[in-house]
Amino acid sequence: MPGTIKVNQPSPKTPVDFKISTENENIKNISNVLVVMSGKGGVGKSTVSANLAVELSNRGYQVGLVDADMHGPDIPQMLGLIDDKPVMDDNKKIVPVKYSNNLRVISIEYFLPTRDTPVIWRGALKHKMIEQFIKDIAWGKLDFLIFDLPPGTGDEALSIVQLIPKITGFVVVGTPQEVAMLDVKKAINFAKQLNAPVVGLIENMSGFVCPHCGETTYIFKKGTGEKVSKEFDINFLGSIPLEASVVEDGDDGTPMILSHPESNSAKSFTSVVDRVLSYSGITKSTQTS
Repeated sequence: MPGTIKVNQPSPKTPVDFKISTENENIKNISNVLVVMSGKGGVGKSTVSANLAVELSNRGYQVGLVDADMHGPDIPQMLGLIDDKPVMDDNKKIVPVKYSNNLRVISIEYFLPTRDTPVIWRGALKHKMIEQFIKDIAWGKLDFLIFDLPPGTGDEALSIVQLIPKITGFVVVGTPQEVAMLDVKKAINFAKQLNAPVVGLIENMSGFVCPHCGETTYIFKKGTGEKVSKEFDINFLGSIPLEASVVEDGDDGTPMILSHPESNSAKSFTSVVDRVLSYSGITKSTQTS
């Protein structure tokens, strides 16, 4: 097993060191930090995170992607990297798994003995793991470090806010039904209460596109994401429809932004990325040469 990351049984007495020094080399070399979150599970955060990372890297940005869901790490599967392993560099830092020349990935999945091994941890251990994912990984110079969070507004999200001095913003993901948006509102308020900026809200699974006739059926309602964005005075980043190919692509390990670039979902997602980039503070001037 590479590096110093270890998956052990939990100990409620594990000490927690809050705040990574701003002098940490990794922090100094990261231009933008995006955190993909939602108060609700099953809304497609990992799909959004994976495609966001791939699309930004395809546009020439240097991107790091952290699978911060300790209990359900899915990013390696979604990017077709499940059989890869991190390695150590000469400085004893862990080199993240390479997806492309511009995109590197780290996940707890790589440090588990089997793919079926559960992580049974309290918050202190999860905090320490996220800390290692930030400071003990050889990320190099990044335009974007993206965190894919688990559902809720608990330990993982709080740790990232505490560990990174300046977050570019939260990208909040929800589906159109009211019950999902109830939890999305909690996620938005979480960011606001911690004085963390919100890049905007994505309405995912916004209508099902029939693969046979192309007709869109709004099985989860429509327009709720835009309504919530106005209510909280945040950017509405766009709606992404649900297509069968998106599910298949995630299982096959090829992001839909690459495998089906002409699909409604991919085109909608491209527009979402344009809006993320236009958010205040995120410009091409941060791009590394």
